[in-house]
Formats: sequence, C-alpha cells, structure tokens
Amino acid sequence: MQHRPYTQDDFTRNPLMFYYEITRACDLVCKHCRASAQETAAPDELATEESFRLIDQVASFPRPPILVCTGGDPLKRADLFDLVEHARSRGLQVALTPSATPLATREAFERAKQAGVTALGISLDGADAVTHDAFRGWEGSFERTRRMLADARDLEFPVQVNTSLTRRNFHQIDAIAELLAGEGIAMWSVFFLVPVGRGVEEIRVSAEEYEKAFEKLWHHACTKAYGVKTTEAPHYRRWVLQHGGHPLAAPRAGAGGHARRVHRAPLGVTDGRGVMFVGHNGEIYPAGFLPVVCGRFPQDSVVETYRSHPVFQALQDPDRYRGRCGACEYRHVCGGSRARAYAVTGDYLEGEPDCVHVPGSDPEPKLD
Repeated sequence: MQHRPYTQDDFTRNPLMFYYEITRACDLVCKHCRASAQETAAPDELATEESFRLIDQVASFPRPPILVCTGGDPLKRADLFDLVEHARSRGLQVALTPSATPLATREAFERAKQAGVTALGISLDGADAVTHDAFRGWEGSFERTRRMLADARDLEFPVQVNTSLTRRNFHQIDAIAELLAGEGIAMWSVFFLVPVGRGVEEIRVSAEEYEKAFEKLWHHACTKAYGVKTTEAPHYRRWVLQHGGHPLAAPRAGAGGHARRVHRAPLGVTDGRGVMFVGHNGEIYPAGFLPVVCGRFPQDSVVETYRSHPVFQALQDPDRYRGRCGACEYRHVCGGSRARAYAVTGDYLEGEPDCVHVPGSDPEPKLD
C-alpha cells in the first residue's frame, strides 16, 4: 500500500514512526539499555488480542505510521509473527529490531519476511568484538551481529544499523563507517546517549565532540553507499545547514559515478513530534527515551493522545521550548533532544544540554 509522503503538516495529526515495545524480555544486558530489559516477559505485558487492538488503532491514523516492533528482544515474544501479520493486514509497514542472540537465526529472519516484516534494525556498537561485546554484555555478540547482517543481506532485507555513541566508541566512528561500507545496509543511525535506564552509567560525549562527530557523519553521508542519520541528536541538522548542506538529502555518487540525492526523515522529527512510543504494558510515551507517561492503552487512545495530550502538544510546538532551544533560530529544524533535556534538567522543554551553538549567531535558515 502506498501512502503520501510525510510532511511537517502531519506533526500535529499523526507520527511518522510508531514504536511498540512488544516485550521487555531479552537475553542481553546492554550497557545503554533504555528499558533495563530482563530475561523473561513482564507479567503486565499486553496480551495478543490487546496488541491486535493497539495495532488497529495505529492503522487508524490518517497517514499510517511505520510500525517498529522493538523491545527487549521482539524475538522473545511467542506471538511476534502473528502481530506482524495482523499489522500487515491493516496496511502498516513493519520493521523489526532483533537482538544479537542465538534466537536471531536465518530461519527467524525468513519467517519474519514471510509474515510481512519489510525492514530490520540491527545494532552494532563497535568496530571490533572487544568494543561491541562490552556494550552488549555477551561475548560473541559481535560475530552474531555480523552473521545477522549477512543473513539480512542474503534475504534482501533493507537494514538500518543502529550505533550508540558514547565515550567507549567515539574514537571508532570512522572505523565503524568503513566496516558498514561492506555490509550492503540502507541506513546508519547513530544514537547519541540519553542517560536513562542503564544508560545513566555510561559517559556521553561532550558538546564539542558532537561537532566533531557531525563532521565525520556528514563526510560518510556524502561518500558511502548508505544513508546516515542521527537519533537524539537533531542538532546534526543544524550542523549540516551551517556547512552548506541540506538535512533532507546528501549528495552521493550513484551508479556510473553520477550524483544522486538520498532523502531523509523530514525536518524536525523528534520526541513526540513525528514519533510515538508504547511500552510493553500499554503505557504511552512521546519517545522511548523520554519516560513521561501520557496515558495507557487500552484505556486511552493512542490517536487522541498524540493529537491532544498536553505533553505532545507542547513537544510539537518548538516555539514553546525554553532556554537555548527556545531562542534558537534552528528550533523548527532541530529543537534539540527533548529526551536529553528531560534526563539532564527534569524539563522536556528546556534547552539541549549538549550543544555548542550560540542562539542568534546565524541568520534564520531558509529551506526549500
């Protein structure tokens, strides 16, 4: 099913990305885990029929979002493929984020494709086994991840690789980029740490190091065969604009050496603004890393919550942001990480704590 492109006009009507944490069960103990996942499913996990009804609501948005089945490890949920089939029957695109455990087999990926999964999100947090396995808390995770990437490539799955950037692996940005160049992936998403869950024990990079990371990421966006984007670092868009680029597209050599442009997520998509998250027990959040409960399914409608809950309404209006972000000329194209602002200051409308830009020092950005 084809849907019209998502635009800024959709921000107050429906999300682009809807994340459903179908379980908190996971066999890994990742250092930065938002959910502090556990070995077995939580007793208040939504049952199959409740999950079906949630999916039905997601499909009722006027512009159906992409449904991302996440966790925990979604492969730990016995009815996973039933949920995927139900979502596909309602016209939703479904992405899956499996953990790098023995459950992530080629056979599991084949079943996922048969059920209707259209893309995979696979995490890689280091250029070598020592770094990656330390992140994931399991020796052998790096090799399992490489096998997952190979299987996904063989099965012609579009893959987004997710890398969490902290003090542990900041020095490996270029090495990871080069490693991924041979994996045939569609997108590299670099997540800048938000200190929630187990992530409070990690050391995030400095604001100055963000700028260095952005420069490296833009270089790879312009030279690699895959797209590059950031998660919880919307000021990458500001950096790109300041350096003569456009956050919606990166020039890159295509077949025959001709330049082509690879489109990205629309400007300004961030926590609660184009994004929505529902936890394993139905709790509704603006994003997975912004733990402000805005309701609970099935008592509350996810559609009405996205449109009318005061937290979502505030997040969807950058003119209501405070501090440096509220005064910034880039607030409508960046807006800072609302999740990080909340984690550091306790106020999701406060300024981005990890940004070096001085508001008002640039002219108002003009975009096509």
